[in-house]
Amino acid sequence: LAQAAANRAEATVLGGLPSGWRNVPSQPQRAAFDDSGTVHEVAYRLTRTGLVAEGHEDVSLVSASPYAVVLTAGGVRLRFTVARHGRGVYVDSVLGAVTFTRIERLPDPAEQVAPGTLLAPMPGSVVRVAVSEGDTVERGQPMLWLEAMKMEHQILAPAGGVVTALHAEVGAQVETGAVLAVVTEE
Repeated sequence: LAQAAANRAEATVLGGLPSGWRNVPSQPQRAAFDDSGTVHEVAYRLTRTGLVAEGHEDVSLVSASPYAVVLTAGGVRLRFTVARHGRGVYVDSVLGAVTFTRIERLPDPAEQVAPGTLLAPMPGSVVRVAVSEGDTVERGQPMLWLEAMKMEHQILAPAGGVVTALHAEVGAQVETGAVLAVVTEE
């Protein structure tokens, strides 16, 4: 709720609308947080009558700002102070302090691959491969060439090490983000 309030505060268009507002009720807003390996998923909707939080029917929203959320639960009013830094979310209340790591809804695909993985930067055709599995390469060494937009693009080794996987072959068509090779650092 604090993140949704921060998003509204920073909005340049229609910042007064509640997060996820729809003319017709739809899916709830969803957010996921990691707490030392335990994933907590929150699903809620802000309606004309207030907060509807899945699995927390007795919770109602009193107020929400980017830095504090006040809820009532079971007739008890609770204030949660919230601070965010990067993906870290720090919540403090009379119940204690908790640190969460926000799990991105749409993670960057580059963060989902192992170090040393060489991804295709654009769609194209592999026109030359200069290495084989088991070869030792240096950082920045040309490994293969892609033809895209009638130009040849050198694809360089992301790190020094051994080529442990090679998925590219001459003539193959590749899409953006396709794994071309993996270089394992020595």
